[in-house]
Amino acid sequence: MSTQLSEHFTYSKLLRFVIPPIIMMIFTSIYSVVDGLFVSNYVGKTALAAINLILPFIMAISALGFMIGTGGSAIVAKTLGEGNKKKANEYFSLLVYVTIIFGILLAIISFFLIPPIAKALGATGELLNNCILYGRLSLISITAFMLQNVFQSFFVTAEKQKLGLGVIIAAGVTNIVLDYIFVALLGFGLTGAAIATICGEFIGGLFPILYFARPNSSQLRLGKTHFEGRILLKTCANGSSELMTNLSSSIVNSLYNIQLMNFAGENGVAAYGAIMYVNFIFMSIFFGYSIGSAPITSFHYGAKNHRELKSLFKKSLTFIGVSGIVLVVLAQLSASTLAWLFVGYDSDLFEMALAGFRIYCLVYLINGFNIFGSSFFTALNNGLVSAAISFLRTLLFQIVSVLILPVIFGIAGIWSAVNVAEVLTLCVTIFFFVEQRKKYNYA
Repeated sequence: MSTQLSEHFTYSKLLRFVIPPIIMMIFTSIYSVVDGLFVSNYVGKTALAAINLILPFIMAISALGFMIGTGGSAIVAKTLGEGNKKKANEYFSLLVYVTIIFGILLAIISFFLIPPIAKALGATGELLNNCILYGRLSLISITAFMLQNVFQSFFVTAEKQKLGLGVIIAAGVTNIVLDYIFVALLGFGLTGAAIATICGEFIGGLFPILYFARPNSSQLRLGKTHFEGRILLKTCANGSSELMTNLSSSIVNSLYNIQLMNFAGENGVAAYGAIMYVNFIFMSIFFGYSIGSAPITSFHYGAKNHRELKSLFKKSLTFIGVSGIVLVVLAQLSASTLAWLFVGYDSDLFEMALAGFRIYCLVYLINGFNIFGSSFFTALNNGLVSAAISFLRTLLFQIVSVLILPVIFGIAGIWSAVNVAEVLTLCVTIFFFVEQRKKYNYA
């Protein structure tokens, strides 16, 4: 029997509820991770560097899906908590249709932007050609990828997180199998990796439309709606932190790549890419938990159940703290193996990636609290506070750190920049937790 948002969540029930979204995020991250793994080992470090250079731009485009998914699910869950299922479904349908329209428009515009952006990031010759090839192919499924990100949040709101997990697993397995066939067996290179990703993203984005468009056992169904600018604006405001997170991450990752090109050349970009691929999987724990717990927060906030909010807040901080410690230990123990999987064919590249990851992974002790904090205030429909945390975490503090620390510590300063930025953000997150506690009665 599925767990309903209106229930009291014990630790065990909360874990059962959030584990599917966590696994969903892990399999979502597998898209780029598997591409990087196969491309690095079967095509080479130039192709790997090309993916790493252009991927931030692709992720920036897809940020629309994260914004609508997180911001919109908070509104829909709150509306369900208020007992208005009809209106909740109208909002849900509107947001899905808007994603499709804007996804197609962004894909068309981005097709022409990829070459100048790749050049601006320092790509030339073969590296530039690979960036354009992978980037333009990726745009074929960018709308489906946005929808996948939207439905990740709405599957949880619909109390169908296990079905959402099944969709993401199917998409991830498809990507892995096709990567093996196209890249490892058939030797299609970068083109094969891109096609594998396209196929996986179409499964992840289009199957949910088929499910929600038909009569189903969930609380949500796609149907007739009408344009409501107020809801769309509120969705953007609520989800602005997630939009800021993805846009900022894209900007900052590009800045990291530029700095690494200056300090270590193509090897630096490839090493950073290997670290990021591993980082995607580890960070999925925090992002998945935040996505899974957010509808619970929104529902009980709408229902004015302050006692449950307090319980959820306390349990969440405990989960984040314990998970951070476990992840750092696992990262340190597995660092050598993980680095070898991606760049073991090049000894210099391996040593650079290993040293960088051992420093970088310390961030897991801290950043989970900041990720949860931003998501928590989004769920409370306070987009301003959520966006402030996200802006400082993913943009301002990281830019300052990655520009200043390398001047003092060299390439070690680049690997350390994220740790410094997260510590500064944690101070801000704690301030908002304390300052807002009486307004929302969660502590």
